[in-house]
Amino acid sequence: MRAPPPHRRPTAAPPPPHRRPTAAPAAHGPSPLRRGPRAAPAARAAMEAAAALNESGAAAPRLPAGGGNSSLELSSRPPAPAALNPWDVMLCVSGTAIACENALVVAIICYSPALRTPMFVLVGSLATADLLAGLGLILNFVFQYVIRSETVSLLTVGFLVASFAASVSSLLAITVDRYLSLYNALTYYSERTVLCIHTMLAGAWGVSLCLGLLPVLGWNCLHDRTSCSVVRPLTKSNVTLLSASFFLIFLIMLHLYIEICKIVCRHAHQIALQQHFLTASHYVTTKKGVSTLAIILGTFGASWLPFAIYCVVGDPDYPSVYTYATLLPATYNSMINPIIYAYRNQEIQRSMWVLFCGCFQAKVSFRSRSPSDV
Repeated sequence: MRAPPPHRRPTAAPPPPHRRPTAAPAAHGPSPLRRGPRAAPAARAAMEAAAALNESGAAAPRLPAGGGNSSLELSSRPPAPAALNPWDVMLCVSGTAIACENALVVAIICYSPALRTPMFVLVGSLATADLLAGLGLILNFVFQYVIRSETVSLLTVGFLVASFAASVSSLLAITVDRYLSLYNALTYYSERTVLCIHTMLAGAWGVSLCLGLLPVLGWNCLHDRTSCSVVRPLTKSNVTLLSASFFLIFLIMLHLYIEICKIVCRHAHQIALQQHFLTASHYVTTKKGVSTLAIILGTFGASWLPFAIYCVVGDPDYPSVYTYATLLPATYNSMINPIIYAYRNQEIQRSMWVLFCGCFQAKVSFRSRSPSDV
């Protein structure tokens, strides 16, 4: 007999090897960077495309964090050119016209030795200020679309503020000169008057230069946008000061022109009484003088008052079209000034004939005009 086999205990099956649980694949599919027979060609193609873009000089594409089929995003893009603003173009055109007109006036006054009286010194100061304002408008356009810099912006704005302030101050000086020529007609051509005129001009240009330096020296809103005005980078307090100065100058000019009208009417009436009758020419002359003064003051007020008022009541959150719509007419004053104060003058007209024709035509009659001629 064969012996029965020895009894063996049943052994349990060996446990399966421990495996780390794997996360479920993303809903959008396997990552292109995952190694595998299928994912390798996709990852290799993406790397080759990135290398090709880098070699071509284009910006390197940035893959989304989750991979997948999301669209590529460029890590850096070249800055888009600034869109040309039609208002800026109109300001540049206005500045070009202003610069050309006033450059001619400055050239004529410098060319003619006879134009050295206090009246022409004042007209030359006005033309110089308007010439600088026109150049400032041109430079502002160039720097805005060619050289973008906060420092350049501050310098340009300060230059414009100083130029326009000098223009308005020169207008006030001309008004004072006209008043003095009528009120003190006997002593007007004395050396004291010449000294007074030069002192006024020195003070006007000094104050204008200080006003232009304020934003450059730190009175700006580059670091505090909440304090900006409708004319960036000027602060609200800065434009309020400029507007208040303009209102004061306008009121002084209004008062002086009213006094000039009274003096003109009184002188014309006295001359007519000395002739023992009032002729029709007396009324025509008086009416013409008053109308000319009204045109001068009306042009100045219509040009600058809207912008000065808007600088006070406007808010920086308002559309910029309001600022442009009030600033553009203000520049027209510098365009009209040469016509009112220079080209109407007989002495300047005669100098223009000599400058452009090279000879003086005797058949054209000119008469000398005094500052009191309005």
